[in-house]
Amino acid sequence: MGETCYIQNYVDADPSADWLDFACGKLTYEGHKGTDFTLYTLKDMQNGVNVLAASGGIVTGVRDGMPDVAITKDTLDSVKGRECGNGVAIDHGEGWVTQYCHMKLGSIAVQKGQKVRTGDPLGRVGLSGKTQFPHLHISLRHKGQVVDPFTPAGADGTCKIVPEDTLWKNPPAYVAGGILRLGFDTKVPAFDEVKSGAAGTVTLSSSAPALVLYVHGFGSQAGDKIQFTMSGPNGFSLTHETAISKPKALYMQAAGKKRRTPTWAAGEYVGTVTIVRDDKIYDQSQLSLTVN
Repeated sequence: MGETCYIQNYVDADPSADWLDFACGKLTYEGHKGTDFTLYTLKDMQNGVNVLAASGGIVTGVRDGMPDVAITKDTLDSVKGRECGNGVAIDHGEGWVTQYCHMKLGSIAVQKGQKVRTGDPLGRVGLSGKTQFPHLHISLRHKGQVVDPFTPAGADGTCKIVPEDTLWKNPPAYVAGGILRLGFDTKVPAFDEVKSGAAGTVTLSSSAPALVLYVHGFGSQAGDKIQFTMSGPNGFSLTHETAISKPKALYMQAAGKKRRTPTWAAGEYVGTVTIVRDDKIYDQSQLSLTVN
C-alpha cells in the first residue's frame, strides 16, 4: 500500500445526497458501495497484479469476457447491467459475501462452485466495466446490506482516521490524497500519457526544447496549493505555484521552462513538488534528472 497501489475510494458513509468516507473525508462518491484499490498506471495493470481472496468461501458468481477499456459518457450504456465488469463473488457463510469487480479480461482463475481459501488468486486487476482507471473494487455485504470493512458497526461521525473496530487483518492506513508520482518530460504531457505510464524520462538531451516537471496526484481538496521547484547546473532554477479550486479524484499539474540557450547545461537537475494543505506541508516528493 502506498508503493504500488493506493485506496482511491471508500464506502460512502453519508446516507444523504452528499458523500463522506468513514473518516469524514471526500475519498468516495454518492452511493459508492466498496473499497477501490487502485494501480498507479495502466502499465502496472498490463504487467499483471493478482487479486487474492480476502477470505475463504465458495465462488457463487463469475464473469469474464469484458474488455479493459476506460468508460466515457458516450460508452456508458455499453456496460449497463454489467457495471462490475469481469468479477468474482464469494459466499463466506452466515450471510457474508464479497464481490470483486473490474478485473482483467481473461484473467479469472476460479469457477462457480469452487472452494477457495484466504489468499488464493482469483484473477488480476483490470479496467473492465464502469471504471476510468485500473483498480479492484471489493464490496462486502452481510445479508444483502453493504458493510464498510473499516467501520463494520457503521460510521459514528467521529472522523476516526484509525478506526477501533475493523474487519481488516492489517488495516490499510487512511491517506486523504497526495502525490502518486513525479516525472520529467520535454513537454507538458497529456493526462492519458501520465495515467498510462507512457510519460516521463530519466535522461534528457541537451537540445530538448523544454524541461517540464509534472505531478500525478489523487484526492485533492479545494484550496490545496501545489508548489514546484527545480534546480540545476549554472544556477538554473524554477519556482511555480498553482492552486486547486475544487476537489479532484485524480489530477495532473506541471511546470517548466523552454530552452532559451543553445543547449541545456549538462548535469543533474532536481525537481521537488510540495502539496500545501491548510497552510501546512501535506505531502512532498523529489525526483532527479540527468541532462547529457
